[in-house]
Amino acid sequence: MRGRSLVRLLPLSPAVVLLLLFLGGPLAYCVYIAFTDLQLTGQAESSFVGLENFRTAFQDEAFLNAVWLTLVFTVLSSLVGQNTLGLVLAGLMRRASRPVRTLTGGIVVTAWVLPEVVAGFLLYAFFRDQGTLNAVLGLLRLPAQNWLFSLPVLAVSFANVWRGTAFSMLVYSAALNDIPREIEEAAEMDGAGGWRRAWHITLPMIRRSIGTNLMLNTLQTLSVFGLIWVMTRGGPGGKSQTLPLFMYEQAFQNSLIGYGTAVALLLLLVGSLFSVLYLRLLRTEV
Repeated sequence: MRGRSLVRLLPLSPAVVLLLLFLGGPLAYCVYIAFTDLQLTGQAESSFVGLENFRTAFQDEAFLNAVWLTLVFTVLSSLVGQNTLGLVLAGLMRRASRPVRTLTGGIVVTAWVLPEVVAGFLLYAFFRDQGTLNAVLGLLRLPAQNWLFSLPVLAVSFANVWRGTAFSMLVYSAALNDIPREIEEAAEMDGAGGWRRAWHITLPMIRRSIGTNLMLNTLQTLSVFGLIWVMTRGGPGGKSQTLPLFMYEQAFQNSLIGYGTAVALLLLLVGSLFSVLYLRLLRTEV
């Protein structure tokens, strides 16, 4: 039996070797760097400093601010924004005519396939002091403001929702299409209204898709860099500086590679915690 099991594992061995080589190797090297004082300039060789980089991070107000802003950005743009809007659009498109579905899907997906840098410039032009949003507010006789200065986190959260909602919409569209029409028609004949059907039938039947979508969206949002960098560069005064931007600043602008890598590992830990949480929720479903 053991020999037969080994034979079955042989086709997987090339993939395992490649994963260990191109994923496990760099990850192990990053773990090593995080425990050193490696710098880009002004240092002949690095030395082992133990947990000093991690202690520095948790004593750094800028790091704690970045953690808080990362959580706010993730909750607003992923858990609430992309997930909710994607589900609503999928539900509306399911009942819409074919031309409406084609037009809506094309518009939403176009925003998704745009490169992150291009999307960042478009939203920067929309929110800037003399941008599109303030021009529209001026036509409506409403007060304008510099959104990227006064509400930078909300601006970049809106940008991430605008760009990433298509993924949630596609996931939920596929999940809703798998619900048998007979179940919904039977509930409607029993007198169940739209909200009751959605709460007691639709959402329970697509709960695994909801959990999977939440996990993938959360991991993607935690790593968003280019969109925020183009729009605000983490400013003003660090008011939109999430962990990826803080990590970049420490590693490549301040040349503290060891410290920046330690922050990257902490970001990886946050993503792992979210993944474990979602997987446990999916596992406990009946």
